[in-house]
Amino acid sequence: MKRIVVPLDASAVAESVLPVVADLARAGGGSIRLLRVEPLPDNCVGPDGRVIAYADQEMERLEAEGLDYLKTVAMRLGGLTVEPCVRFGDPLTEILEEAHAFDADLIAVTTAGRSGLGRAVLGSVADRVFKKSETPVLLYRPSRADLA
Repeated sequence: MKRIVVPLDASAVAESVLPVVADLARAGGGSIRLLRVEPLPDNCVGPDGRVIAYADQEMERLEAEGLDYLKTVAMRLGGLTVEPCVRFGDPLTEILEEAHAFDADLIAVTTAGRSGLGRAVLGSVADRVFKKSETPVLLYRPSRADLA
């Protein structure tokens, strides 16, 4: 695999696919694009109704936090070419668009391991990516040992 997109949500579940992705990238001399998708922010309004932060300021803050997180993850993948990327919008749309923009050979996502709403959200995104992507998708289900 030459170019792999890995969507991450700062959870151990999502990150559990990283050793597999690292092995694929090493074996194929590939590169990894770590992707964080954030919802489009609204203006932040205080209890008195005054704007505390405008949407563009909130977007800058979220992008900076996302890039910091992705760079921290990238350091754990030493020796590999890793690029962080933060996008805003619908996770499915942004994952597919980033895979296209990166000319990805593979999208690697986790499929389970959470409970309640987190599982429903992560699972549904992975399922929709699998169904809608023109790029091959690796669905990875972490074991309990992966999450320990």
